[in-house]
Amino acid sequence: MLATARTQPNREHAHRLLHHFYARCAASDLSKLHRLGTTIKTWWPQIHAFLTTGITNAGSEGTNRVIKTVARDAYGFRNPENQRLRTRTATTRRHRGHLNPA
Repeated sequence: MLATARTQPNREHAHRLLHHFYARCAASDLSKLHRLGTTIKTWWPQIHAFLTTGITNAGSEGTNRVIKTVARDAYGFRNPENQRLRTRTATTRRHRGHLNPA
């Protein structure tokens, strides 16, 4: 199904693939595949939006992760303004790519 990403699949083809996926998950004895089917069903509107438009929120999610990591590292600074400045500096264009948030 994800192989059709950014190929502008028609609605019928996408629904056929989705139905086939659900059938395989339901026919399986593995509880993890049942859970995967439920997860896909829950998130289907967002997945379908990505498949048809190719637009994701990966950039904003990455920025949010950097902000949270830097803020966590700076926790305990005596001056909260320094914590804010450190977070702002980490997300400016010049410093992007130099952080390892892991």
